Amino acid sequence: MSVELKWLAEGTITSAKGFLAGATYAGIRTYTEDKLDLGIVYSKTPCRVAGTFTTNKVKSPCVVLNQQRVASGRAQAIIINSGIANACVGDQGMTDALEMAALAARYLNLDPELALACSTGLIGVELPMALIRSGVPKVELTTEGGHALARAIRTTDLISKEVAVSFDAGGKSYVLGGVAKGSGMVHPNMATMLAFLTTDAPVEQGFLQEALSKSVDSSFNMISVDGDTSCSDSVILLANGAAGGDAITTGGAAEETFQQALDEVCITLAKEIARDGEGASKLIQVTVDGALSKSDARVAAKSVVSSTLVKSAIHGADPNWGRIMIALGYSGAELDESRVALYISDVCIMEEGRPIPYFKDAVVLTMSGPEVSLRLDLNLGNASATAWGCDLSEEYVTFNSAYTT
Repeated sequence: MSVELKWLAEGTITSAKGFLAGATYAGIRTYTEDKLDLGIVYSKTPCRVAGTFTTNKVKSPCVVLNQQRVASGRAQAIIINSGIANACVGDQGMTDALEMAALAARYLNLDPELALACSTGLIGVELPMALIRSGVPKVELTTEGGHALARAIRTTDLISKEVAVSFDAGGKSYVLGGVAKGSGMVHPNMATMLAFLTTDAPVEQGFLQEALSKSVDSSFNMISVDGDTSCSDSVILLANGAAGGDAITTGGAAEETFQQALDEVCITLAKEIARDGEGASKLIQVTVDGALSKSDARVAAKSVVSSTLVKSAIHGADPNWGRIMIALGYSGAELDESRVALYISDVCIMEEGRPIPYFKDAVVLTMSGPEVSLRLDLNLGNASATAWGCDLSEEYVTFNSAYTT
């Protein structure tokens, strides 16, 4: 069943009823005229909450704190800083994470346990808590503040990433929106990214977590910029039920509608992260069809989109399709080379395991645009998956060779 979604103009994390947000410049990052580095998103009423977090064993204390609080199923606010990741700083990291959350809770007159804290930026540096203490009271929360929050969470991002959709379920109209950040140190299975999502739908706690985990698997877990995974990655979803109606539950009439809306929001934000990769000029989409299983399709798509050689070839608009096949071959997915078909921007390059004639100049031209699509049909089964990434450029190497200097 296809759900009709309405994409909201200027949609953001505060498009859903009952949510406010705002941001300020606290001095954590180097000053420029439009710089923001500290923000808060807040619901007027307590929310159901779900989250997914980094798979890296080196975790920011903020992640550890949020994992504990999300497990309670309730939250009402998130405070976020950019510029410093609050990671690899010893016990002080947890002390500062707890204080950040407490500062937000005090400012909003909340139970401290209902506040979450996230940090993103440079690893190995302690948070400047004096700046954060003075910055929190300067955060003005408004219904339009989602746009400022989207700017405040950026680090090396060139663009803000925000979106919102409305959808109908059970005779009610609901909104689901969010913001995200991410540009480098991005690899499948949670990248260097933060994403914060809100909805005014009344979603039952168990289904909220189930739906988020499923959406993250098909979106944020399917993007790659450079093969690295950070210590701060978090996706957090708040549902305050402000729009009313019956609870959305597993197996309920609105389950599929909500899931599709969440999938679309997460995929849109994930693609924007891939598109905005450090030094990137092209978005790459890799679709694997005809796999024996969903897991095979996923690992194959992620292997191809993560390949440094594939990324480099696409940067130069070089249809060096042998690199694509090699990345497919070492992915671990079950395949029979004699059945594989390969398409670059819808042009068939290989069929039944053999190359077929194609007009190279035409393929080079299609690869010169801002988006390049690759499709591999394994012709073994019915499973499929899509991954997104970006090209690898000289600018990426230059930028990351002097990140701290």
